[in-house]
Amino acid sequence: MTYSIGQVAQKTGLSAHTLRYYEKEGLLPFVKKTHSGIRTYNDEDISWLSMIECLKMTGMSLKDIRQYIEWFSEGDSSLPNRLELFRKRKADILKEMETLKTILGKVEFKIRLYEEAVKLGSLDLAMQSQTIQKLRKKLFGNPHFFPTRNDDAERLSASAD
Repeated sequence: MTYSIGQVAQKTGLSAHTLRYYEKEGLLPFVKKTHSGIRTYNDEDISWLSMIECLKMTGMSLKDIRQYIEWFSEGDSSLPNRLELFRKRKADILKEMETLKTILGKVEFKIRLYEEAVKLGSLDLAMQSQTIQKLRKKLFGNPHFFPTRNDDAERLSASAD
């Protein structure tokens, strides 16, 4: 069965503009055109679009997706290349996860800090509390990683002199 660009857009949730862009970028090399230049898609093209969207969800760049499609069309001779592409993507994802863990630790610290501040009724008291000092040291190593408002005030007054 063949589909128009509008039908494919409706079926996939992608805009016609995105479909044209993917074709221009070499991500849909198999899409056929009629003698009058109208794009016609088939079920295999829709499967490719699904695979492209899946790869995009992994954070793979369009450049790498295009390379994958080229290698895929070469057949089994490119299996090692495709394997390496996915191993590299996995390594990149693991790095991103480590970065996100660090960011999450900072957010969790801020949550604990403000929970303590609410409990004590003061941010300055919370910053000086043993609980926060221990957590700060555990998470960041440096107990002075986050200055208190008094530190900020002293720094500002010193720079004004």
